[in-house]
Amino acid sequence: MTVVTRVLAPNPSALTLDGTNAWLLDDGKGRAICIDPGPPIARHVDAIVAAARARDATIEAILVTHGHPDHWPAAAPLAAATGAKVYAHPHAAFDRDVALRDGAIVRVGEMEIEAIDAPGHTFDSLVFHDAVAGALYTGDVVLGTGTVAIAPPGGSMRAYQRTLERLAVDYATARTIYGGHGPRVDDAPAKMHEYVRHREQRERELLAALAAGPQTIPDLVRRIYTDVRPVLWPAAARQMLAYLLPLEEEGVVRGRDRDGGPTADETAILNPEWASIVGAEHAPLVEAELGAMLRLETVRIYELNRS
Repeated sequence: MTVVTRVLAPNPSALTLDGTNAWLLDDGKGRAICIDPGPPIARHVDAIVAAARARDATIEAILVTHGHPDHWPAAAPLAAATGAKVYAHPHAAFDRDVALRDGAIVRVGEMEIEAIDAPGHTFDSLVFHDAVAGALYTGDVVLGTGTVAIAPPGGSMRAYQRTLERLAVDYATARTIYGGHGPRVDDAPAKMHEYVRHREQRERELLAALAAGPQTIPDLVRRIYTDVRPVLWPAAARQMLAYLLPLEEEGVVRGRDRDGGPTADETAILNPEWASIVGAEHAPLVEAELGAMLRLETVRIYELNRS
């Protein structure tokens, strides 16, 4: 029987919640897997090694869900400490020993873990499935608390929605979700359907807002995210963009560039200085999560395509 231990990284922030989860799986017979080793913090790597030692287990495989900087960088020092191989998506930009394609199986002792290609949050995202335990290890595809940031160009809303639908249907027998952040989820089907419904609801809200007349992304954020603190509006803006791009491609919405650049208030939503909001330590993670390399220098006005 697989025993699962959570080793929480000491990297709390607005996006990582109480920190990034490293999940240690062992078969009770001395062999272990680490899923998402986390950030390159020496005491966190030591804590993972100590957790395995406490179970009298040796880590033989390190599985990485995706390439955001709070999930993968500890793979190299953990591999050096344990001799374990690193497994990741074929599109991963970091070093790994084995590329896992959709449906690949990682076997360690009596554990068999299936890799599921899960694009959307990133294009190198994997979800891991333990069929015997009825468990899904979802990284940032599904969290224990809250919802997930989807931000172009590294993320795609339609790809993410397809991933959620696939997980909800093809892995409906899974009972437990171990996400990249937040607590364990003990009703996996309910959580999956909650995530699917949330994305559908947010898109309906966006279309309802556009039915009232042409809107910019800052307009939409102020109208739709009234229950969200303004400091988080830049993250909401990236969510709006993630919906608007496919809606425009699908002909549901049309957009046009407005003359002139963004005002100071619009710039604070579209292209904030992240270090001033979250601090220099967390800014690189926020910029990776929210696609900050795509600067929105032109304000675009969107409206429903009624033609």
